[in-house]
Amino acid sequence: MKLFYKAGACSLAPHIVAREAAIDLDVIQVDLATKKTEQGEDYLATNPNGYVPALVLDGGELLTESQILVQYLADLKPESGLMPKAGEMDRYRAQRWLAFISSELHKTYGPLFRPDTPDATKDTNRAHLAKRLGYVDASLEGKPYLLGDHFTAPDAYLWTVLGWSGRVGVDLSAYKNINRFIETVASRPAVQAALKAEGLI
Repeated sequence: MKLFYKAGACSLAPHIVAREAAIDLDVIQVDLATKKTEQGEDYLATNPNGYVPALVLDGGELLTESQILVQYLADLKPESGLMPKAGEMDRYRAQRWLAFISSELHKTYGPLFRPDTPDATKDTNRAHLAKRLGYVDASLEGKPYLLGDHFTAPDAYLWTVLGWSGRVGVDLSAYKNINRFIETVASRPAVQAALKAEGLI
């Protein structure tokens, strides 16, 4: 399988999950400005939407969207526990977190990166994020990860998105549980390996 990524983007989440599950992937960097891969190929021929991540399966099928890719990869190695089993309540809790991270966090951070976003919109987004991050912080009270003691796919996605905060002026200093979570996840060997592979450390 081939995972197309941009260093530090949301594609880092499936990259982390693959390494946590010991799944061997070819990782291919994409220049999102030029839509070219590191080999100079036209990325739009792979993913017409032009964004990352994209996962090309061994049979050639294309999967996109971070919250889907982390589930797919985790399900390839169910023994990893990265996604709870279908039918278990924790499965739906994990999917709820993935949906929340995608819609309430990821999409709210996005406009903060764009230079053409009006300042008033950025202020509104930061205020929205403050509320949502407060909820995440409270949810992490007394436990290392979103679902408890075990690292799961939603943790990889949340950690990736939280990592954008310093680049776009989102202050996390008030959230003691989030800061503990960030440190805990960062110390995981698979996370360090993914960061190193993407040239981030």
